[in-house]
Amino acid sequence: MIFNRKHLAILEAAEQGGLSDTTGLRLCFELMAAADAIDRDCATRLASYQLSEGKFVLLFLLHSSADGLPPHVLAEQSGVTRATITGLIDGLERDGFVERHQGNRDRRSITILLTEKGVRSIRFLFRKHTKWIRSLCSDLSQEESRTLSALLRRIWKKTQAEERNIDIAIGGVNEKTWKF
Repeated sequence: MIFNRKHLAILEAAEQGGLSDTTGLRLCFELMAAADAIDRDCATRLASYQLSEGKFVLLFLLHSSADGLPPHVLAEQSGVTRATITGLIDGLERDGFVERHQGNRDRRSITILLTEKGVRSIRFLFRKHTKWIRSLCSDLSQEESRTLSALLRRIWKKTQAEERNIDIAIGGVNEKTWKF
């Protein structure tokens, strides 16, 4: 069994307190532990390239737009606040992945563009990172993958994510759209 210590403590307390069926707790805590492990591994892998997941997403979004994107569009498309996007862009600029360009007509408008380093990095990292992500479920058969996806959707529907207006995408990215 895989559990984070905090979840194991809750589970043990529930069992000691006489909760007769802890199956749902166990499954939820295992799912959360797996998600935490994936998130930690993702952060570690990207950190070796001076990136966080948020910065990686911005490079990905910018790669799809030859003319660059303004910060407010990057914030909207990546699902973060404008304040957060400023910090992410500052870090990417400091590390040489992006440049800020002022608009010709309105110097208050700013467009973020990938540098050559940014283009090379996202092309390399997109392939490498998506290969790693795909490998996480590579041992599952097609039927197991469909079943897992259906079960995860059922669990997600019982959360308040929809009520809190959490942006998620159901479906997938057409890889042919992205030229890496």
